[in-house]
Amino acid sequence: MKQLRLLVIDDDPNICELIRLYGEKAGYDVTHANDGLKGVDAFFEFSPDLVVLDIMLPGLSGWEVCQEIRHESQIPIIMLTGKGESYDKIKGLDLGADDYVVKPFDPKELLARMKAVLRRYNIFNGEQDVLSFSGLIIDMKQYKIESQDEQITMPPKEIELLYYLANHTNRVFTRQQLLDQIWGYDFEGDPRTVDVHIKRIREKLGKDNPNWELKTLRGIGYKFEVTNP
Repeated sequence: MKQLRLLVIDDDPNICELIRLYGEKAGYDVTHANDGLKGVDAFFEFSPDLVVLDIMLPGLSGWEVCQEIRHESQIPIIMLTGKGESYDKIKGLDLGADDYVVKPFDPKELLARMKAVLRRYNIFNGEQDVLSFSGLIIDMKQYKIESQDEQITMPPKEIELLYYLANHTNRVFTRQQLLDQIWGYDFEGDPRTVDVHIKRIREKLGKDNPNWELKTLRGIGYKFEVTNP
């Protein structure tokens, strides 16, 4: 089995050492960087499978590092923050982070979250990488969406939500089922997060295609309904 590579980007040497000790004990090959610029360089040199990224960094901020990584890869990113405000969490998720952990944290909880985001990442990197419908292509290998031959910009969570529904055509999922599959069983945010993401996806895809629809079943949930494959 391949040894997974973990990159820790944090300017606190004690946190880096703590994550290294627990990470190596859990079987990860761990390296670290202590500022944003070195973190980006380490990402390209080390080719990690997972990044644990602090928000408050010298050089480049964690937000900027996250954006740089997302330009090249969709590997899981867990943000570390000393702040508990919802703004920081929402901003990180919108920029493409997969999860967040507020300092101080339990390293065992961090390991559990690392395992969870890797599991979810692997769900969307299986055998069927590309789904194609009339006027719509969902490419999970490159995390790209094309609608009516135009590339549509979406953050990873919107792409994953659309893919999951489209990969189970005509099947209804409740909000909680979608939260469990896309955000993870330990997600503590607002269940209406699903509604917001669905709304954004609809706005970006438009309502012009008669062959499929991202449909709401009031009081139940959502489905990707295909009438003419």
